[in-house]
Amino acid sequence: MSLKTIAAKIFAHRIAKRTNKWVNKPIETQEEVFKSLLESAKNTKFGKDHNLSTIQSHVDFVRNVPIRDYEELKEYVNLVVSGESDILWPGKPIYFAKTSGTTSGAKYIPITEDSIKEQVKASRNAILNYIHETGKADFVSGKMIFLQGSPVLEEKNGVKLGRLSGISAHYVPNYLQKNRMPSWETNCIEDWEAKVSAIVKETKDEDMTVIAGIPSWVQMYFEKLKENTNQNVGDLFKNFELFIYGGVNYEPYRKKFENLIGRKVASIELFPASEGFFAYQNSQKENGMLLLLDAGIFYEFVKSDEFFEENPQRLTLKDVEIGVDYVMIITTNAGLWAYNLGDTVRFVSVYPFKIVVSGRIKHFISAFGEHVIAKEVEEAMLVATSATDASVSEFTVAPQITPERNELPYHEWFIEFEKPPSDMNLFIQQLDGALQKQNSYYYDLIIGKVLQTLKITPIENGGFLSYMKSIGKLGGQNKVQRLSNDRKVADSLSKYSKTKI
Repeated sequence: MSLKTIAAKIFAHRIAKRTNKWVNKPIETQEEVFKSLLESAKNTKFGKDHNLSTIQSHVDFVRNVPIRDYEELKEYVNLVVSGESDILWPGKPIYFAKTSGTTSGAKYIPITEDSIKEQVKASRNAILNYIHETGKADFVSGKMIFLQGSPVLEEKNGVKLGRLSGISAHYVPNYLQKNRMPSWETNCIEDWEAKVSAIVKETKDEDMTVIAGIPSWVQMYFEKLKENTNQNVGDLFKNFELFIYGGVNYEPYRKKFENLIGRKVASIELFPASEGFFAYQNSQKENGMLLLLDAGIFYEFVKSDEFFEENPQRLTLKDVEIGVDYVMIITTNAGLWAYNLGDTVRFVSVYPFKIVVSGRIKHFISAFGEHVIAKEVEEAMLVATSATDASVSEFTVAPQITPERNELPYHEWFIEFEKPPSDMNLFIQQLDGALQKQNSYYYDLIIGKVLQTLKITPIENGGFLSYMKSIGKLGGQNKVQRLSNDRKVADSLSKYSKTKI
């Protein structure tokens, strides 16, 4: 047993004891976080505008601080981006995480010195928890790879700017620097296909023990490894023990991964976002992820089926129930106040409080980490129909994760044309191009050859009406679901389809 292995087990035991302290007093921990956030930000512009210095209870907070999404908080964020201090949080953020916007271009999520420390701590503790639970730590002496965006950062009004994964690359602890793969130079390659090829070249002869990333990206890495070496990943990396993932549901990928690896490996699910690190899987035996209650984030929950009511009830941790879908509202030490992240969660346990991510409050596609929303596909459709003199009665979009004949995955558009396009190839080109232009994640997946260009399945005349009737939702206020993150709608619509294009 190496010194690094022994040290990892000792450290893991210490962190487990610290974790248990707040796990065993969850309500008190959240109350402390709540008070600390209010005290820290009471003299900011947001704090003065919302009377944070007078707030004594959650009831006061609800009265003074409404739920907002990014667009509704944007007037404050714009001041931060322009270089002003003490707006949402004392001082200035040290980073902006740049993400795709939902309605108006890029989003700039502030990351403060306080919040990045919590992000790093949570990533570390997820692995240490695995070591403490399983007693396995030999993998810390092997090589580890974290497939991520380029760590090269831009600057905007004195604040560094980049993707969250690229920012995180700057925080790999010193004791892991020699274990980290790929090299800094390779990690800085912008072209994803070239980057993966370089990563394969660098790692194929190494003792890789931990591999982490969004499943769709890691799958591409595995496929190129197998193509290059003609070996299963598990045979190539005999000590490969742990797969760490987040961002999308792993289950659709699990069977494919096990085939590529040639055996099963343990996995840890994470729930990170630019806005914060919210949970990680803390047990290899139980379902769900441990909600991080001491990480500078105060949580509120609104029942999904009540969210669009005029004044939905905002619950704190003490009032949540197992098995109910909630919209998760966060207040953070990066200056996001009563912020609607857009994710819905479901508690699978209380005491300890453990969650699964159950979806989004609005329909979307993120089977590959692309976060495509309704506005984006609807605007893309307008571009395509205008360019080809076509008209559309109805459409919906679903991911095809496991196409036949080893094709790349793609988005499948089910479209009922009222008037077919004059040039179908041009229609597809315009549709896919418009979506890439709006959504940088989708663009990256196409350019990186993780996804292929979308495909169209024409639906016969009246097909959507027949489908809605078949599910008992014909007429009234019922609408066709524009986007799905699974194949339920797609499979039901297939009986009304023509030949795929």
